Amino acid sequence: MAMSNKFGALVLSTGNKSELAVGYCTLYGDMVGGLAVISDVPKTLVYRLSAYVNSRRKVIPQATIEKPPSAELRPDQKDSDSLPPYEVLDAILEDYVEELRSPEQIAHAHNFDPDLVKRVIVMIARSEYKRQQAAPGIKISPKAFGYGRRFPIAAKAE
Repeated sequence: MAMSNKFGALVLSTGNKSELAVGYCTLYGDMVGGLAVISDVPKTLVYRLSAYVNSRRKVIPQATIEKPPSAELRPDQKDSDSLPPYEVLDAILEDYVEELRSPEQIAHAHNFDPDLVKRVIVMIARSEYKRQQAAPGIKISPKAFGYGRRFPIAAKAE
């Protein structure tokens, strides 16, 4: 942000929709910025877009793509320690956030563990306070976080 102030540049925050949904972003880390360019892009799509970009011209280091996702808040931490695989998480998010399906409908439709689906939905509810502090983002889906989907920050997560 100091460089932004010094040079009049816009800082782009790097949190994607999957991370923002479940709170795997930090207010003074990857959420810092004036525009959240990938805040409505699920993590699995981020990887597909990265592969596409690199198929045209290698600009993203392959090690960055191959490294297991991690918030890197402690040594050897991986997102998979407390989250389902992003393919599963993104399916739950699409059904819950965009399609407004119930936890039971989601679990049944994908043959997911109902307790896992409920746990993810609680994480979504508990992360609302972070999303309300996020920079505005670019909307690419029917239901983006932000103005398209507002919930109270002090509601009980069930």
